[in-house]
Amino acid sequence: MSEKHKDDITGVETTGHSWDGIRELNNPLPKWWLYTFYACCLWAVGYWVVMPAWPIIWNGQWTYTEGVIGYSDRGSVANELAAVAAGRSEVMQEIAKAPLAELAQNPKLSEVALAAGKAAFGDNCAPCHGSGAAGGPGFPNLNDDNWLWGGTLDDIHTTLLHGIRWEGDEDTRLNTMMAFGDLGMLDKQQVNDVAEYVLEISGQKYDAKAAAKGADVFAQNCVACHGENGKGNQQLGAPNLTDAIWLYGGDKATIEQTVTHGRGGVMPAWGGRLDEGTIKSLTLYVHSLGGGE
Repeated sequence: MSEKHKDDITGVETTGHSWDGIRELNNPLPKWWLYTFYACCLWAVGYWVVMPAWPIIWNGQWTYTEGVIGYSDRGSVANELAAVAAGRSEVMQEIAKAPLAELAQNPKLSEVALAAGKAAFGDNCAPCHGSGAAGGPGFPNLNDDNWLWGGTLDDIHTTLLHGIRWEGDEDTRLNTMMAFGDLGMLDKQQVNDVAEYVLEISGQKYDAKAAAKGADVFAQNCVACHGENGKGNQQLGAPNLTDAIWLYGGDKATIEQTVTHGRGGVMPAWGGRLDEGTIKSLTLYVHSLGGGE
């Protein structure tokens, strides 16, 4: 049974609780601590009212209380970005109006364009081509000098502007590696033979007998795009088959897969997404990576 009494040593009254002869002192909290606690409570209530705070369901969707002042971190960032864009709008307009050749020769504008292009590349192109633009299977390496559609400033600009096989742009780069096997144009033996021929002209180990037959298959089906010597055609986006640079892979199994099922990678047309100044900045940046023609 609890019994309150005053502690003989401290003079503080106990709570009346006792455990194994040990009594609990009823020391009140310091007033400064209580006042601080009450102030924090008031501050929290005020914060809930003034700032965005509470998640709620409104019209069947999750949202939040916007607060009296309507502040949001997203809005603040958007305003900062708008201020940055406004600050560089004049120079970006100059970049948009300047011919690419003149832009590349203008130290002031090219410096800004390269910086803007690098930022735009990270935001829009890196997910496919990689942060270092080295590409990967199905995504071209932009650092080398092997270009499907050409690597001049004008070529890169056109590719960025209209994309490749992009249905939403009438002027898109358009050509397709046909599925010779799936369409019944070549049987399995012919696919094997032409793959051996491609191995031969690309300097890899090959079966001479099969490659000789494959040369005829190549002449009848592939020369129109890749040329008689297999060095490709940038006007058609047809790759060079005689080097060691492969978009999807150059081993026999991958070559057979390409011939059988075809290829048709897609690149977005950035003309409807990015302004002309940004596209020209990207053009200069990609051209400067080391593989520009």
